[in-house]
Amino acid sequence: MIEQYVLDLQEVGEAHVAVVGGKGAHLGELSRIDGINVPAGFCVTTDAFRRAMAQAPSIDDQLDRLSRLDPDARDEIRALSAEIRQAIEGAGVPDDVATAVTGALDGQTAYAVRSSATAEDTPTASFAGQQDTYLNVVGPASILEHLGRCWASLFTERAVIYRLRNGVDHRKVHMAVVVQQMVFPQAAGILFTADPVTGNRKVTTVDAGFGLGEALVSGLVNPDVFTVRDGQIVAKTVGAKRIAIHAQPAGGTREVAIDPSRQEQPALTDAQAVRLARLGRRIEAHFGRPQDIEWCLIDDDFRIVQSRPITTLFPVPEIGDAENHVYISVGHQQMMTDAMKPLGISMWQLTAMAPMHEAGGRLFVDATRLLAAPASRAGFMELVGRSDPLISDALETILDRGDFVPALTDAAPVRPPLHGGSGQIETDPGIVTELIERARTSTAALRHDIRSKTGPALFDFLLEAIQEHKRVLSDSLSIQAIMAGMEATWWLNDRLAEWLGEKNAADTLTRSAPDNVTSEMGLALLDVADVIRPYPEVVAFLQRVEDEGFLDELPKLPGGSEARDAIETYLDRYGMRCVGEIDITRPRWSERPTTLVPLILDNVELFEPGAAARRFEQGRQEARDKEQELLQRLRALPDGEAKADETKRMIDRVRTFIGYREYPKYNIISRYFVYKRALLAEAERLVRAGVLAAKEDIFYLTFQELHDVVRTNRSDDRLIRERKEAFRAYQALTPPRVLTSDGEAIVGAYRRDDVPAGALVGLPVSAGTVEGRARVILDMAEADLEAGDILVTAYTDPSWSPLFVAITGLVTEVGGLMTHGAVIAREYGLPAVVGVADATRLIRDGQRIRVHGTDGYIEILQ
Repeated sequence: MIEQYVLDLQEVGEAHVAVVGGKGAHLGELSRIDGINVPAGFCVTTDAFRRAMAQAPSIDDQLDRLSRLDPDARDEIRALSAEIRQAIEGAGVPDDVATAVTGALDGQTAYAVRSSATAEDTPTASFAGQQDTYLNVVGPASILEHLGRCWASLFTERAVIYRLRNGVDHRKVHMAVVVQQMVFPQAAGILFTADPVTGNRKVTTVDAGFGLGEALVSGLVNPDVFTVRDGQIVAKTVGAKRIAIHAQPAGGTREVAIDPSRQEQPALTDAQAVRLARLGRRIEAHFGRPQDIEWCLIDDDFRIVQSRPITTLFPVPEIGDAENHVYISVGHQQMMTDAMKPLGISMWQLTAMAPMHEAGGRLFVDATRLLAAPASRAGFMELVGRSDPLISDALETILDRGDFVPALTDAAPVRPPLHGGSGQIETDPGIVTELIERARTSTAALRHDIRSKTGPALFDFLLEAIQEHKRVLSDSLSIQAIMAGMEATWWLNDRLAEWLGEKNAADTLTRSAPDNVTSEMGLALLDVADVIRPYPEVVAFLQRVEDEGFLDELPKLPGGSEARDAIETYLDRYGMRCVGEIDITRPRWSERPTTLVPLILDNVELFEPGAAARRFEQGRQEARDKEQELLQRLRALPDGEAKADETKRMIDRVRTFIGYREYPKYNIISRYFVYKRALLAEAERLVRAGVLAAKEDIFYLTFQELHDVVRTNRSDDRLIRERKEAFRAYQALTPPRVLTSDGEAIVGAYRRDDVPAGALVGLPVSAGTVEGRARVILDMAEADLEAGDILVTAYTDPSWSPLFVAITGLVTEVGGLMTHGAVIAREYGLPAVVGVADATRLIRDGQRIRVHGTDGYIEILQ
């Protein structure tokens, strides 16, 4: 194969990223778009880079050492990356490469020499600013010198850390270099074809300043900002531009002071900004995604010097119509905002009771019709407001605009999800018993019947099983029982606040409610600790456990058989659970039992024997005492007997049904684990047949795609690789609570003025005040708790409940009054505030904080 060291920009395009890097490929594409003017130039290819690397001494050993470093090891990274840069620059430009480069120069005296790595400017990672660019490089010798600097800049400290954090192999990234004719603009800047802050795809933002664009990129000046929508300027801010960067005759650039009379003059006219926005839309259309574009203005002619995808935008669900849509995050309701793999997404879509749309590895429901029809809107907004005030406020923001949600005045009311009310359902514990027995019978039948199914017949069976799954979920009696508990909770909080000034009264009244499978799960792990605590050799063994097969080793120790039996009994009942459990692809506790070991050890250390029974009885007594206190206070009021009688009925109702609120999710996840084991058995058959490389590859296929693979015994390795890359990119995105079809992420607010200055505001979901050490934990398996700790985390689904027994308070970024974490916090009597934006970033691990669970805010004390 003949190596090519130089290619003209006109010769390259999107298909040549491996040869000329992301920037070079994009510039080549740009140069062929009608009406887009790109300064002429050429690319020094990755062949030249590899040729240079081959003559750099000790480079292989240095790259090996670099790949083993932790991304947080800043000192080691700084030293080693400096060694590598020095080795590359010291080796110089190989003679044959130098000949090819100087031969491509066309007599121009000044060039821009710009790094173009093969992993930059891609749809999933821009790597913006990670490598170096040199402007106004004059003369062949200087160009060759800066070529070496560009190669070396692949190993700047910031570029190395970026790759380590994003899982990019240093050896698989190569550096090309773009050498372009230098332009000397009157103005320059950046154009975003989508609003980089809100994500709105209908808005173009233009940042502009005088001279070269480096002053803006470097943050040396406040730019003029033009906001363009539908060919019109809708907002404009003129910045005070005190300096500009200009080229020097002998090469390089310098800062130049702008005459005071011009500092606050706009760098562009309105007409030029609108024209530039049109060029941006043309470029966006060519690449098929929103772009971050660098531009220069020369004598009223725009030159485009770079375009890269905007990688930070959250994707928009693809509906296929031109109508306006308002989407609500499913993850914020299910307490799982992480990205999901394709099989997990498709299974949740198949089993959900409402249509759900995928974007960015997350699921969203379309709330447009619920908002558009007045008959539906009020009830829906009330339901959402009780669940998550931030979502409610974001929806109010959209409605207040009055121009996005269509008015469907004649439309029939649309029922919100989980609608129907409690109706006339009796306050009868037997109803809950019957519902739980129905679900258990259905799941037992599923386990029995699926055993004999394999191949395409398995998928036919699963489609039928999913219909049974949905039938159980949509059982009207089950929905009425759920709503009865929720409505009774709301009634008690509203009425007792009105009559007695008692905030969040239901928080205490629901403690130790019967039939709550999630709170029982946490207490049951205390019982496991009771079995293990008397055996020090078992405890010592568990402290060293790393292998998932540790249960088989336990019987070799004194007390080990008892410990194994206790853990396995727990797994038999709760082993289908895990963090992020709505994603069927997530490893379950039964598949990864080491996840539970730190929790068991914490329980062994922090609690005395019999703690589970004592805690449950304590909660029940607190609820009973609170009930008597409230009823006594009510009877002292005018019409007190009637108020007390009505309240007593509601207390009985909430204690009868609130525990059942957790059971349907438990049943869903129980069934999911049955589905998963059957699908993994098929995956193992496909691996043995050579159809798949690994059984986990099925996680990157949808249910239908996997069905097709099983039916045809053929898989698409390229598709699986693309899905893995997309999933890695989605993991870095933060899903919005509310998203419009324009791509705008709407951020809600609490709009409260009754909290202390500097406090973090959230939603109060479990009453009380507690002060203690904040433990910021993002992975439950890494929990290391001490008595009195307050858990601070992104979200808590039911799998976090075993951790709740060891903490004294809870703070989460996501959640609502009736989400699982809130329900269990109330069960255990933990003061809790949820929906606290950026809590895991604003609260540092180890800080002392005070959680005001009654009033909904957190004070950082030190």
